Amino acid sequence: MNAMATQFASQSTSVLPIADELDRALRDATPAEIIAAALKTVGRDHLAVVSSFGTESAALLKVMADVDPAIPVIFLDTGWLFEETLAYRDTLIAKLGLRDVRSIKPLEEDLKRDDPDQELWFSNPDACCRIRKVEPLARALRPFSAWVNGRKRFQGGVRADIPVVEVDGARLKFNPFANVSREEIKDIYARAKLPQHPLQASGFMSVGCMPCTSRTTEGEDERAGRWRGRAKTECGIHTMKIS
Repeated sequence: MNAMATQFASQSTSVLPIADELDRALRDATPAEIIAAALKTVGRDHLAVVSSFGTESAALLKVMADVDPAIPVIFLDTGWLFEETLAYRDTLIAKLGLRDVRSIKPLEEDLKRDDPDQELWFSNPDACCRIRKVEPLARALRPFSAWVNGRKRFQGGVRADIPVVEVDGARLKFNPFANVSREEIKDIYARAKLPQHPLQASGFMSVGCMPCTSRTTEGEDERAGRWRGRAKTECGIHTMKIS
């Protein structure tokens, strides 16, 4: 076990010192260097990448696969996803050689209790996200000490000031694409000849669950099509601490 991993294990009740140290060290690192550092810090068995297999997901997954294609990938299958997203997941698994993609679904008992008519997305979208995304992710992350996601500062809102490494409950949370630009993401797609999400060509610039995702028009923010007409801008997995 390396020195950082030993330190992490000995400070399992407080990961803040390690997060601060890593954030300083990795502030100007490349996405690949950040993922490699996460892997070195906690080891493959304790690191997960969380991916929506959305419109920009292939860039993160490509970088991760170049570091280690066997890092576990958690995919939240909410029950409301577009068929195109499910097909895109399978396409990227094959293209990138991903070896451990885990599709996590909400618990049936939670859906029967809280959303028996499948209308919760309309009446209370925060509660819908909680039972379909936040709680399933918390369940999926229990074996892991750190997780990686694909948020970028250029997406704005609460994402504008995200660090490279932060604390998420008792875990470390790595944001390897925090510093990247849209141009850098396009370059990753071009160099690796990555396929675009099937819905992107028809105006879906950010793809989530089917009832809460709409097309965007020219000049709109890329996430304007998520929960359109509501103050809601996040599903909750990045605004709540995952226990």
